[in-house]
Amino acid sequence: MKLAKREKRETRPLARVSRGGSPFGQLSRLHDEIDRLFDEPFGGWLTPTTPLFEGWSPVVDVYEDKDNVFVKAELPGMKKEDIEVSVSEDMLNVSGERKEEAEHEDAESYRSERYFGSFQRSLPLPTPVQADKIHAEYKDGILTITCPKTEEAKRKLIEVKVE
Repeated sequence: MKLAKREKRETRPLARVSRGGSPFGQLSRLHDEIDRLFDEPFGGWLTPTTPLFEGWSPVVDVYEDKDNVFVKAELPGMKKEDIEVSVSEDMLNVSGERKEEAEHEDAESYRSERYFGSFQRSLPLPTPVQADKIHAEYKDGILTITCPKTEEAKRKLIEVKVE
């Protein structure tokens, strides 16, 4: 079976939308989710971190070096008080809430694409980490979490001797 990536096209005309209780916002989300189903193999259904009708979920990068596992999450426009990081066994949990800004009194919205509300991401850690030494830093809208690996999880270099 061969999978082909199709180009995403914006074909919807510019239309006025209302932010307060309008069914068009939900309909737009449904349209975006259907697009995503065709853009990604299996539509992302196999990952529990992408529920269909959740408001939003931050994108993350997970990578490691010999001593640490790093997680970077994009959380623009948030305050550090609204972000919570926890770890349980082999899962790192990032949750919080992005609060909605005040409506513009004398203006009509033509497009509203930013998500507000609660989010929660649970990320499986690739190796065991020292939960009591995890360090989280938030700067310029990016949350960086450093998870030190346990001594057992660190790669051991073995010297090759020449005889």
